[in-house]
Amino acid sequence: MAGVEIRAYQMARIATQNSEEALDIVQDAMFKLVQRYASKEPSEWGPLFYRILQHRIKDWHRRSWVRNRWRTWFQRKSDETDSDENLIETVPDTGIRDFADEVATKNAASELELALYQLPLRQRQAFFLRAYEGYNTAETALAMSCSVGSVKTHYSRAIRALRIKLKEFAP
Repeated sequence: MAGVEIRAYQMARIATQNSEEALDIVQDAMFKLVQRYASKEPSEWGPLFYRILQHRIKDWHRRSWVRNRWRTWFQRKSDETDSDENLIETVPDTGIRDFADEVATKNAASELELALYQLPLRQRQAFFLRAYEGYNTAETALAMSCSVGSVKTHYSRAIRALRIKLKEFAP
C-alpha cells in the first residue's frame, strides 16, 4: 500500500478539495482493506482498495451534501478551512529548471487539477484508475463496481472533456 498512498491521497484531495478530509478518507480505506481483505491475494488488493476508496469518497460527498443542506437551512457559514497543502510539492526539487518553465508547469498542473475536479464523479474515477493507476478496463470495472462498457464510456468522456478544457496546454 506504500506505493499507492500518495496517488490515493491526490485522488481524494481532488475529489474533496480538502487535504485533511482526503487524508482521513485514504486512512479509512486502507484500514478497511486490511480489516476485511487481508486474507485475499496481494494481486487483488489494488482494485479492492480503490473500490473502498471510491466508496469512501462517495460517502463523504453524501455527508457533505447533507451537512451543507442543514448549514444553508440555518444560514450558517462553513467554519471548515480548506488547506491547499500539496504533499508532492513539499518534496525538494533536485533539478535546475528555468523559472518560466516552472511557472508554466505549475499553471498547467493547477489547470489540470481544476479540470479534473470539474469532471463528474464517475468520469473522474475512471480517469484516475485508468490513466493514473494504469489499471486495465476489467480492473477498473471491479474497482468502480460497474461494467467494462461503463468504464470505457466514462473514461472516453473524461479524456474528451479534459482535451477540450486543457487544449491550450497541448504539446
